[in-house]
Amino acid sequence: MGVWRTVWATVLGGALALAGLPAHAQTPVELTRAASQVPLSPHVRYLHDPGGRMDLVDIDQRLAQGGFAPLPGGSSSFGFQAGAFWFHVPLVNRASDQPRWLLVQQYALSDQIDTYVRYGDGRIAHQAGGDTLPFSARSIRYRHPNFQLDLPYDTPVDLFVRVESQSSMQVPLVLYTPSAFAELARDAQFGIGLYYGILIALFFYNLVLWLTLRDASYFWYLLHISAFGLVLFTLNGLGFEYLWPNSAWLADKSVPLSICLAQVGMQQFARVFLDLGTRWTLGDRVGMGFIVFFVLLGVASIWLPYELSTPIAAAAVFISITWIAIAAVVTMRRGYKPARLFLLAWAMFLLGTGMFTAVAFGAVPKNFVTEYGVQMGSALEMLLLSVALSYRYAALRTENERIVREAKLQLEHKVEQRTSELRSALAQLGDAHARLRETSQRDGLTGLHTRKYFHEAFEPLLEQSRHTGRPLAVLMIDLDHFKAINDRYGHLAGDECLRAAAHAIGQALRPHQALLARFGGEEFVAALPGADLARAAQIAEQVRAAVAGAPCDCGEQVVSMSVSIGVHALGAGSKDGIDVAFKQADQALYHAKADGRDRVRTSGAVPA
Repeated sequence: MGVWRTVWATVLGGALALAGLPAHAQTPVELTRAASQVPLSPHVRYLHDPGGRMDLVDIDQRLAQGGFAPLPGGSSSFGFQAGAFWFHVPLVNRASDQPRWLLVQQYALSDQIDTYVRYGDGRIAHQAGGDTLPFSARSIRYRHPNFQLDLPYDTPVDLFVRVESQSSMQVPLVLYTPSAFAELARDAQFGIGLYYGILIALFFYNLVLWLTLRDASYFWYLLHISAFGLVLFTLNGLGFEYLWPNSAWLADKSVPLSICLAQVGMQQFARVFLDLGTRWTLGDRVGMGFIVFFVLLGVASIWLPYELSTPIAAAAVFISITWIAIAAVVTMRRGYKPARLFLLAWAMFLLGTGMFTAVAFGAVPKNFVTEYGVQMGSALEMLLLSVALSYRYAALRTENERIVREAKLQLEHKVEQRTSELRSALAQLGDAHARLRETSQRDGLTGLHTRKYFHEAFEPLLEQSRHTGRPLAVLMIDLDHFKAINDRYGHLAGDECLRAAAHAIGQALRPHQALLARFGGEEFVAALPGADLARAAQIAEQVRAAVAGAPCDCGEQVVSMSVSIGVHALGAGSKDGIDVAFKQADQALYHAKADGRDRVRTSGAVPA
């Protein structure tokens, strides 16, 4: 059926040509030697096919019925639209020495482009392009889709272009002579090379600074540069040309993925540079919310349709960068001076990105400023951000130097004061040394002996046990659910609970001449001279009950506590050392926790 419709279009076009009847009312665009570059937007007419099912026969009929309209406002940007767009323009080649022209669609992300050239004898030449085809299918290896058109001298032809895309519908069509296109490619290559040269220079400059200074701001700035460079590399068609020329899937997915990655880098850089965690907690949380959103959107875009993920990402970009500008204003008003340069840099980027986003949605026409505003704005932004980073580092260094100078002056003043006090201090040195020794043997939080001291003091107890033939017991005590207490009530409450537990344990063991120490974290260890396993288990039960009966008062909160205790006793004449005793008691403690906590377990059976 499609073959017959094509034949019918050919016959119809030939009949109209032979009869001398125009197939449309448009004035043909004359291509002359003087015009080596001809933008077609002022001359082209378009038709929107929402269902995308019309073929050339249908379009010919609609053209004859006057169904085509001029571009609205002369703009070739329509935003995100479903279906296909058809464009038509009549051409007459008046350049006898230039039979071949190059049609360039100056937007890199169109999915499917079909061109039809209908000659005066009804013959139709068809070419296909777009990023659904491999990059090698293009007439000329260039980042924008292009088609070579054979236009006979002084012969009217009709040019039809059909574009269907899940991306933004932007169709700026331009005809070039081969020489004009060579100049265009040269100038574009120079401009793109200059832009990416700036990015690469900034990247390596700040990479050296990051490796030297280890300031996290420089790392996130590097991510910002790299990710945004990838965005423009993708949007300009260079990713399809150099990175994934045979993957239509990557050509689609790289757009939302690179946008999301760039926004993650921007938001994190802003959070660190503006020190939002300290200067504006709410702003820091909102920035983190944006990061989470773009991470989720980037992951989801792997499966979401392109026509859904890309508009969402493009719209979110404008909200995201506007929020960063708001955060800069807030921190600047709160006296953070580096935010001024940051805001100036971000204003450049916001302006360029805003114009680019507006073009994507068809809100403003596409021209040189709106098309390349994002490159110009981002280049200025990154240069100014690099300056802002240096200014921020210099400000921090100046502040540190001021603090050092003040400290030095205060130190010199105090040296004179302390010199006079030195003689009296020397007299008290002996007492201070004794107190220092005692302090070094005590845990700073609970006041109990340290683990090191316990090791040193346990050896004499062990020797005494062997010499006298009396048993020696070891208790390993663990405060139950201490992590949950920290998580629920905070670390300050956790510290208070440790002190309260240490006090209760110490009170319970005081009558038994026990050696008690903080073993580490929420664990305590006690040695009971003269206690066998049964007696040690009884004492351990007293300790457990004492802790359970003494809840911790943490201001407005009263925290109930419990302990699990493992008991091991070294019998008279035992040759086991401290490590074995600890291991046996620790295994008993493990059983106490495994059996449900808040209980006492021994390393062996307790005699009846």
